[in-house]
Amino acid sequence: MSTKKAKLLSSKIEFQGKVFSVKREHITEPGGLDATRDIVVHSGSVVLLPVFPDGSILLVRQYRHAAGSYLWELVAGRMDAGESAAAGARRELGEETGYTAKRLRKLLEIIPSPGFLTERMWIFLATELTEGVARPEEDERITPKRFSLAAIEQMIGSGGIRDAKTISAVLFYARFVK
Repeated sequence: MSTKKAKLLSSKIEFQGKVFSVKREHITEPGGLDATRDIVVHSGSVVLLPVFPDGSILLVRQYRHAAGSYLWELVAGRMDAGESAAAGARRELGEETGYTAKRLRKLLEIIPSPGFLTERMWIFLATELTEGVARPEEDERITPKRFSLAAIEQMIGSGGIRDAKTISAVLFYARFVK
């Protein structure tokens, strides 16, 4: 397996937004291919799989404009500048659900769309949960609900859950952790 990287010939920021930027890079790939790539630069995200003592899992439902629909998904959010993944996970869990987790365990790191996106998602298992008051951001309307693992797996199988981070985390948990 080669560890060679592309040779960067030029890079220019084409767009700078609040959540991400877009840059255009001219590169020579390790195999010699000369290419221009548009890359969405994102600071990274955290994802939480909150599991209760009875085995139920907390999902949240919210409207996702880019998907054009309401989605059931795990708690997730963008990491703040300089924030560790664990700190971001604790913050997001509290903001979106009000829960705090006594135990947080990193399950995996995924790259949701490596063809054009730099974002990495750190997925954490959250256990020993204590209920509190949610503090969603001003533009968030979130409905939390607990489901059994079997119900979530059925929702994944029937297309009721289409969110990639949720599918990845739940199936990883079911296969390798539970």
